[in-house]
Amino acid sequence: MLPQALASQIAAGEVVERPASVVKELIENALDAGASRIQVRIEGAGQRLIEVSDDGLGIPVAELPLALERHATSKLSTPEDLEHIHTLGFRGEALAAIASVSRFTLTSRPAESEAAARIQVDAGKRAGLDQVGAPVGTLAHVEDLFFNLPARRKFLKGDVTERRHISQLVARYALAYPQVAFELQLDGKHSLQTSGNGDRREILAALYDAGMARRMIPVEAPDAEIGVTGFISPPELTRANRAELTFFVNGRWVQDSALAAAAVQAYHGMLMVGRYPMVVLFVDMPSEMVDVNVHPTKAEVRFAQRDRVFTSVQRAVRRALLAHAPVPQLEPLQPGLAWRPMPAPPEPMPEPESELAAPVEAEDGEQPEASPQPRLPGVPLLRLVGQVGAAYLVAEAPDGLYLVDQHAAHERVLFERFRSQRQQLGSQILLEPVTVQLPAAQAELLESQLDTLRELAFDIEAFGPQAYKIRAIPAVLLGSDPETALRAVVEDFEEDEQPLEKQLEARLIARICKRIAVKAGQTLSPEAQRALLRDLEACEAPRTCPHGRPTMIHLSIDLLEKQFGRRGAR
Repeated sequence: MLPQALASQIAAGEVVERPASVVKELIENALDAGASRIQVRIEGAGQRLIEVSDDGLGIPVAELPLALERHATSKLSTPEDLEHIHTLGFRGEALAAIASVSRFTLTSRPAESEAAARIQVDAGKRAGLDQVGAPVGTLAHVEDLFFNLPARRKFLKGDVTERRHISQLVARYALAYPQVAFELQLDGKHSLQTSGNGDRREILAALYDAGMARRMIPVEAPDAEIGVTGFISPPELTRANRAELTFFVNGRWVQDSALAAAAVQAYHGMLMVGRYPMVVLFVDMPSEMVDVNVHPTKAEVRFAQRDRVFTSVQRAVRRALLAHAPVPQLEPLQPGLAWRPMPAPPEPMPEPESELAAPVEAEDGEQPEASPQPRLPGVPLLRLVGQVGAAYLVAEAPDGLYLVDQHAAHERVLFERFRSQRQQLGSQILLEPVTVQLPAAQAELLESQLDTLRELAFDIEAFGPQAYKIRAIPAVLLGSDPETALRAVVEDFEEDEQPLEKQLEARLIARICKRIAVKAGQTLSPEAQRALLRDLEACEAPRTCPHGRPTMIHLSIDLLEKQFGRRGAR
């Protein structure tokens, strides 16, 4: 039989995966205790200190030692109770698991008690029970997490990543429980503070910014059995991955592929490939329709009627989208006029002198003589034919036809121009500084990259909690939106950054170039098309964008002749 301490540590490995897991369990305990205020204090990314205090019901003095026994605080009495779980916690093993892998102090006082009680546990070994002064509620103090499990500590991510997980977790619960006032401190800095007045849009403004909060679309689809409420982003407000798809089922944060697929599918035909919406949805249903006892951390659930849940979420999101942007009605045609579809208005094309390499004037004002651009072997001189679908350039070369992705090509041009001027990057001071408000997790990420951004000729300074003021940008980006460039730095593009995984500076440059490059659907003038082809020919690696995707497809003369039956297969 395993020793009790070892059994607790094994169990803790399932429940406590990282510092954010501890924060999650303690917040859920506070919510189950009816707290109206929850304060979270973090030091050293949660490895040095995690402290969660609340003003909930508290634990009676006589029951405080029992609260640290495995399964002693379970809310279940019979097997049938598993089908009707109405609390966030129900197994009663979180406190015991946390106490077995840390130096843990639990202080609690019920409203009917004149004093609080405190108990200390060091890696599962308890000290005595003390009487102390404390307000009504519970204070959980976790120090030196995983100090007795060096293997687990070794596999934790960097401090920035662990703090980001904690910030995102607290933000999710603040949105799910807007009637509770949340406060998060990271290394002495206020990262999040909500009023607890029940207004979710106010919390969205605290997490992102007021402008983004106003743009979020409300979802209101109460149903007799399955209700779906929350907020979704308009189709033009997207992210590069699914990280901003957040779902709560009966007040419990869950990760479910069916819910994510339902929300994304509701945007069918509205999003670019590789872009995902921002979604915060709350799904409410009878407890017997969902099984929450399928994962040690309760992060996954199983639905009794999966297809019905999928349909409810998809329809609710689609209905909200269509109500936000209804399909326009066509006016009656005048007799004798043929109908033509009206193209979408093109995005403004960047100024030639800043984005697409306009000719350089000599010092005396005369145009210098043209000099041949260096080209890699195998990259021919391209002659522009035209633009197809406002996304691809068609060019002719001696060896066949080339289709050029204008977005990927412009990414490559900007990236190499940025890198070639790396040692002599000029900074362009903005006439009006631009203020950008970031979510706590992104602000944390930006803080870690400020030094690199300064080396890249950005002038960025802190301007209040999670707000930053952009005073200057690299001259090579003149004409682009400074806020777009900054948000690109902190947006997660991990799925397409494999070639740049170990190069922070190159990764930041590639992110910025990706965001500000001309887009698919943007109509370019013939002069801009030719300039883009010339700039692409001059690149050192013209055939791929910085993320490794192709910029061009080659259709050889031989292939064309075979396709048209002029030459048989060899």
